[in-house]
Amino acid sequence: MLYCYIAFSLTRYSCDCAQGKQDSKLTKMLKQQIEEEIKAALKSGDQVRLSTLRLVLSAIKNLEIDKHSEATDEDVIVVVQKQIKQRKEAIELYRKGGREDLAAKEEAELSILNKFIPQQLSEPEIKKVVEEVRAGMPETEKNNFGKVMALVMARVKGKAEGNLVGKVVKESLV
Repeated sequence: MLYCYIAFSLTRYSCDCAQGKQDSKLTKMLKQQIEEEIKAALKSGDQVRLSTLRLVLSAIKNLEIDKHSEATDEDVIVVVQKQIKQRKEAIELYRKGGREDLAAKEEAELSILNKFIPQQLSEPEIKKVVEEVRAGMPETEKNNFGKVMALVMARVKGKAEGNLVGKVVKESLV
């Protein structure tokens, strides 16, 4: 059974290459950058950076296993954003528990992860996007939080956190 799966997997990947996927170089860029950063961290002996990047790479590989395909840059960004969210929550909890040493470690990991996501939009930039989206909607749907939120998140995908977008959308509906 395992042999059949491996043969199927090899056939599937070879078929993808035969179809001439020209963007394969582009889709691997962020993942390759993380792998290169791991090598650099190994050479420099930076254990915090090394462990952080290994966790991210592990999460990316888990995603690839679940998807049964290579992770795209968008997938990698989503994984990194999840890791960032986990770090922010951990920092908050460590501070509430009086563990500044662990909070500092999480902040160091957070600064490493922030290098792999696109520049985040500021609140005024998000407000501008919300106004543009609401201006292009029918009058009956302009005050529908769910529809406005869905359209705004589609436009700012990967460039803004959902809780900040939700806050701005709620303020615009008032």
